[in-house]
Amino acid sequence: MSVELSFCVVNTERRALLRYCLDAIARERATLDFGVEVLVLDHASADGSAAAARDHPATTEVIALSERRPDAANETLLLQRARGRLCLLLLEDSELEPGATAALHAALDADARAGAATAQLVGPDGDALPSAWSFPRPWGRLPGLERHAVQSRGDAVRRVDWARSTALLVRREAAEAVGWLDASLPPPGDALDFCRRLRRAGWCTLYVPTARAVYHELPAR
Repeated sequence: MSVELSFCVVNTERRALLRYCLDAIARERATLDFGVEVLVLDHASADGSAAAARDHPATTEVIALSERRPDAANETLLLQRARGRLCLLLLEDSELEPGATAALHAALDADARAGAATAQLVGPDGDALPSAWSFPRPWGRLPGLERHAVQSRGDAVRRVDWARSTALLVRREAAEAVGWLDASLPPPGDALDFCRRLRRAGWCTLYVPTARAVYHELPAR
């Protein structure tokens, strides 16, 4: 079976969470009616993460880096290495809930101009977290208006400005057309810039509330 979707996981020194992430991918994989692969990029971890990824039955390939690089460079490497038409970018602390992959896949397929689609992020307690935002505007940081920047609202699929790559399904064709992610920008600017370039090239980003992913929100790298 040809590869339709590539799961692309970036891990940094979080072996236990990586296992949860891969366990969730394995559950998702068993329900899908199209071909998938699972790529894990280990970001120079010293906790045995690369070995744990290789030993996991869901994993197709492990890319073990010997030194750390910008997140956008790692995500671009995974996108370029992937064989799937679509690539689901995940961090090791993102745990897909049942049906998330199929919901993202359906949403992207239903909109021919969608270059990316983000899941609804929730915390370990199940409470919704901001998942998509509007592009910065001059008034965006004024007191009392910060809430207007969050676009991840409602129960229907909707177009949004940008989303992080925490649980982001990307159309490889669109990513390649805009030149992948910019490794010179730190998170979350790299994701914001990527979605902005998608927009300028005629693509859009979707928010898919029926696709949920638990984001464990550990401290930033």
